[in-house]
Amino acid sequence: MSFQDLKLIEPILKALKHEGYTTPTPIQEQSIPIILNRKDLLGCAQTGTGKTAAFAIPILQILHADKVQNPTSKAIKTLILTPTRELAIQIDESFAAYGRHTGLKHLVIFGGVSQHHQVEALKRGIDILVATPGRLLDLVQQKFVHLDQIKILVLDEADRMLDMGFVNDVRKVIAKLPFKRQTLFFSATMPKEIQALADSILNSPEKVEVAPVSSTADTINQSIFFVEKNDKKALLNHILKDKNIATALVFTRTKHGADKVVKDLIKVGITSEAIHGNKSQNARQRALTNFKNRSTRVLVATDIAARGIDIDELTHVINYELPNVPETYVHRIGRTGRAGASGIALSFCDSDEGEFLYDIHKLIGKVIPVDDSHPYPMKAPHLGPAPKGSSPKKGGGGGGPRGGGASAGRGGAKKHGEFRSRARRD
Repeated sequence: MSFQDLKLIEPILKALKHEGYTTPTPIQEQSIPIILNRKDLLGCAQTGTGKTAAFAIPILQILHADKVQNPTSKAIKTLILTPTRELAIQIDESFAAYGRHTGLKHLVIFGGVSQHHQVEALKRGIDILVATPGRLLDLVQQKFVHLDQIKILVLDEADRMLDMGFVNDVRKVIAKLPFKRQTLFFSATMPKEIQALADSILNSPEKVEVAPVSSTADTINQSIFFVEKNDKKALLNHILKDKNIATALVFTRTKHGADKVVKDLIKVGITSEAIHGNKSQNARQRALTNFKNRSTRVLVATDIAARGIDIDELTHVINYELPNVPETYVHRIGRTGRAGASGIALSFCDSDEGEFLYDIHKLIGKVIPVDDSHPYPMKAPHLGPAPKGSSPKKGGGGGGPRGGGASAGRGGAKKHGEFRSRARRD
């Protein structure tokens, strides 16, 4: 199927051609006709599936048709709510790219910066507003934003809204919207609280489910490096000596850890910046821009700050520290291998992280191959039984106690039950 088969208008097809898009991803193929038919949609899709285009493209087509009938209206017609500033900015960039020939006006608003330019743009009139909940409610209270003529609501990354404590703010926003509207609800996971929220705001929705969170894309080549905690810095430097790694997104569990990795990389002459919650909005956006244009080679991120980062042709994700929530592993490595492209995910596992790796193996239903060809190999900790029917790729050692690449966790390695889970700290 091509985008032409989805009955898209010429201005949008022209923009998609400019972006190099020819074939829709599965979520785009399924979602675009539903949205064009003005139906509510419940989408369960992990990051990297092309989700933003799945709702942005049909929204632009709907609003373009409405604009022809009512060209003078300055009222906001579509509201996209999203949890983080970075994701809001990237969604707005997507609307700019796909809607470049439609004449529709869009704006992104978020906290942490002066509201002056945002307010001035609102006064001039916009069709599409992308917003984080806090700044939106603030501007609504100041009467700079009016939501009484919203025709389409998009709630994106709903599970992250829950994680970050925004659900009450989301409910406050929804209470200010017209009852009669089209609602599009997207979430990578569907815990009970998120399902309850969806049930309360959707009207007979069509459901689209693509690549559940328990799966990792087959296009991502995954490897585990067993390494002592004190050797991780040296191992990262060793890996980055490969000049074929033009850019790499490195994950840590904590803000302090991200800053420390950046400091260590700069010492050895590797350009790097950190992105996390303690950084100002300007610093975060500058780091992201520098990484996108490749003036910074390595971006070191924590999970909340990195959610929604969308970098074209990102080939490498490196888990400097394994996440203590297994679903987070899937989200992290989904930064590469996006929309069918290939990617490489390298993960460091020290003697305190065996339980985290065991939980990841359980979730994804396979054993990640071990790479023990590096200068700092460590005996593999005991990870518990490997998932049924799974086996490492040829040439790679297994992540379980019988893995071929690294020896089992005897001779001093801790048993699975002795590892202690760490609380989420960022």
